Amino acid sequence: MSSTLLLGCAGFAAPAYAQDDTPESPVGIEAQSGSTDDNADGAIIVTGSRIARRDLVSSSPVAVVSDEEFTLSGSVNVEQVINTLPQVVPGATSFSNNPGGGVATLNLRGLGSQRNLVLVNGRRYIFFDASQTVDINTIPAFLIGSVDVVTGGASAVYGSDALAGVINFRLRDDLDGFLAGAQYNLTEEGDGRRYNAYVALGSDFADNRGNIAVFAEYAKRGAIGQGARDFSRFALSDGATGLVPGGSAGVPEGRIVAVGTASAPAATIAAGTNYGGGGAFFFAPGTSRPFAGSASPDGYNYAPSNFLMVPQERWTLGGYGEYEITDNFTAFAEVNYINNRVENELAATPLTQNVDFNVAQVCTRVSAADCAQITLIASRQAAAQAASPGGNTAFPGFTAGSGQFGALQPGFARLQVNSRFTQIANRNASDDRNAFRALFGFKGGLTDTLNYEAYYSYARTRNGQIQEGNVSRSAFTRLAGNGTCNPFGLNQFSEACINGVSILAQNTEISELEVAQASISGPVFQFGTAESPVSFAIGGEWRRLAAEFIPDTALQSGDVVGFNAGQSTEGDYTVKEVFGELLVPLVEDNFFHRIELNGAARYSDYSLDAVGGVWSYAGGIRVAPIRDIEFRAQYQRAVRAPNVGELFGGQSIGFPPATDPCALPSAATNAAIRAVCVATGVPSASVGQAFLQPNTQIQGAFGGNPNLQEEVADTFTAGVVLRPSFIPRLNITVDYYDIEIDNAIATAGGGVAGILNLCYNVIQDASSAVCGLISRDTQGIISGPPFVVSAGNANLASLATSGVDVQVDYDMPLGFSILGQDESRLNFFFLLNYSDENTFVPTVGVDESVECAGRFGLNCGNPTPRWKWSSRLSWLDGPVTTSLRWRHVGAVDDDDDSTDFIVDRIEAYDVFDLTVGFNASDNFTLNVGVSNLFNEQPPIIGSNQEQANTYPGVYDVLGRDYFVSAQFKF
Repeated sequence: MSSTLLLGCAGFAAPAYAQDDTPESPVGIEAQSGSTDDNADGAIIVTGSRIARRDLVSSSPVAVVSDEEFTLSGSVNVEQVINTLPQVVPGATSFSNNPGGGVATLNLRGLGSQRNLVLVNGRRYIFFDASQTVDINTIPAFLIGSVDVVTGGASAVYGSDALAGVINFRLRDDLDGFLAGAQYNLTEEGDGRRYNAYVALGSDFADNRGNIAVFAEYAKRGAIGQGARDFSRFALSDGATGLVPGGSAGVPEGRIVAVGTASAPAATIAAGTNYGGGGAFFFAPGTSRPFAGSASPDGYNYAPSNFLMVPQERWTLGGYGEYEITDNFTAFAEVNYINNRVENELAATPLTQNVDFNVAQVCTRVSAADCAQITLIASRQAAAQAASPGGNTAFPGFTAGSGQFGALQPGFARLQVNSRFTQIANRNASDDRNAFRALFGFKGGLTDTLNYEAYYSYARTRNGQIQEGNVSRSAFTRLAGNGTCNPFGLNQFSEACINGVSILAQNTEISELEVAQASISGPVFQFGTAESPVSFAIGGEWRRLAAEFIPDTALQSGDVVGFNAGQSTEGDYTVKEVFGELLVPLVEDNFFHRIELNGAARYSDYSLDAVGGVWSYAGGIRVAPIRDIEFRAQYQRAVRAPNVGELFGGQSIGFPPATDPCALPSAATNAAIRAVCVATGVPSASVGQAFLQPNTQIQGAFGGNPNLQEEVADTFTAGVVLRPSFIPRLNITVDYYDIEIDNAIATAGGGVAGILNLCYNVIQDASSAVCGLISRDTQGIISGPPFVVSAGNANLASLATSGVDVQVDYDMPLGFSILGQDESRLNFFFLLNYSDENTFVPTVGVDESVECAGRFGLNCGNPTPRWKWSSRLSWLDGPVTTSLRWRHVGAVDDDDDSTDFIVDRIEAYDVFDLTVGFNASDNFTLNVGVSNLFNEQPPIIGSNQEQANTYPGVYDVLGRDYFVSAQFKF
């Protein structure tokens, strides 16, 4: 078994190059023998192609993460290694609490996790939801032999989804005997315990004609709350001169605002009372003063109730094997089962709801001053309603279907309640996800040179989610109106109120993937002066993709407040494909060392009418004038069909961070913006007032579109591979990439933030389709259903990214040894990405784009630095390996040039990790290490944050973290 620390300590990867061309390969390069698939005559399969070849170089850039990186980094989950790759912008991680779900996804080049294809052993793996995305933590880390990361579109080779690239996890196929191990991680703060244990058993049988391996793993991760770290203990917001503790305007004390009418704005109705603007804040039960704002001590600090690192418990079981039935017929099979349980925890439910209060009844629960104010508001509302034509149209949009009472009754006041149910437990979403995959097939030789393979696989994931802490909107409206629920002060909700509004909600999500594939490949003849033959691969594939989301009645109705409401989703589609590849060596060891051409094409016929039949294709060249240097280039046309969620997703409500331009002070003085604000429903006197946006999140409505077409990407890569013979064991690769995606599927206008920006800052025409997606209540606030920003899916966007990857590794014998008989060695590895462009155009044809290279913020999300690298320096001496890793994230600037935030720039961030490994014997290996050696704290930001006042997927939020691991093998 190639599992000792003496193999693969090059760090992340060994560059893809011909081993037979390098007489003194570094240690990490030798470890690559486990990262490729053996084929006839010792040929190998390189990720990005189905053709076996005799070297590891391809015309597409390939980075290879060795199995030792998982060992040296102390990783229990795959995400901990992959997300540190410079090519990757973290997707969902173990720190994703809101939104959460307990999964880990890959976001290659920052183009979206749905635009890169994740494979296991060169085949499609298990999706976890309707977005057809793989949870990479379902892949057992201890069985990974290597991970190949291929840049650029690969649809011609692998089919849909491979626009940004392919990540192929190669599992070990050399298990022979008994393997067991365990690991324990603990932060310096004494929290966040993580431990896992695994066992595997492999054996040959039937005179070595067959091999079978079975394995099991258990992993558990403890929770860390945001209150456990100084930087996340308080929800920070931008103040006048710096970051200040703030939070939410949904406060447990109760915040009450007068509702305006069609003929009289809220400012008029509430004039002379505490109930205008930000509303009345009940600092004492029944007694109010004006609310000072969410970024003040009046705001609710929701941070301590949120998870910083979400808890997880996971079981993994599986097995794989093959049996040679005849000389040219070998059957093989794989089976996997994963049970993953994760919880997400949020602060108690906030509620914003209009309620009709009986004034006489309210006056028994509030002070005399507040009684007088509410009485005055009621009389003004009644007068406005009486003066309205017809008498009942003063409150347009408030109907029984939206939880309101229609026309205002005499003696009642319509007030907007902004409260938080801290008397109910925190909101908790518990996910129990079960995933299963079975694959069987056969392979063999058709002739002495041609090989065949055929297989069928079925994968299914079922997730059951139980939500606690939800509140019924309609029940609260009814019970607050009849006096059962008292929102006028802290802890005033009675037991009858709590029991009446509490809801236990649940939903189920199921996804399925079926794949049937057959292919033939091999060499056919020699061409030109090349010694290697022309080779090909042809085949066909059928896939079925299906998913459904089944919310309970409460979630479907939209009556739930606490977690996002949503409609059911159900859909599937199939695709039939034929594909082919050709590899043509033209010259070998002649006037040029090597000249080689390659090409690939695939035709896909989708059952989706809007997609139909589509082509993807690729062509590449490799030219090596001499053995020491090689140039390579590739062009690829790739396609991605819309996934089930994008096509058939039911309407749902979400809470993305966004800025309402009408709530900014500048809107009051900018004539163009002011006019659009008024025309889209903001009372003239309220333009530029902060109360128009009481929270940093704005509710949006999202949903599928069955008429979506395919995305189309053009990728160009060009690079050079340097292996100077005068510096043995030095390998350098430099690759340029350029990826452009047209007809991109995105939420209309780029989402809630994009729609608001386009309407008010770019288009500035209230009659435009984009502005028509914004709905406000009579006060001008985007306050919740039906007053939301509608952001469904459409083929309206485009994306583009370009940059340079640099990879260097060098292995140097030191000429001495302290602990062993052989001389010690020093190994250096360096992997860098420079991001030149990362552009998103929300609506093609509108002169507005978002540039995310070197940026972070509400539009770009996670930071995409210009410069990002990871490097490792290892000293191998006898049985001991000492390794230091350096992770660098470059400086980034905020993506909103029109707004000055307190933190507009995050400076460069560097973290160092140290590991010492000891091979006590041939059967026992021990590793100890510390991540974030110098306890580097994450950068802190305010109103332009993701969560926990920082970006937990990018910057280290655990602090100094220790681990110890051991492995036994017999």
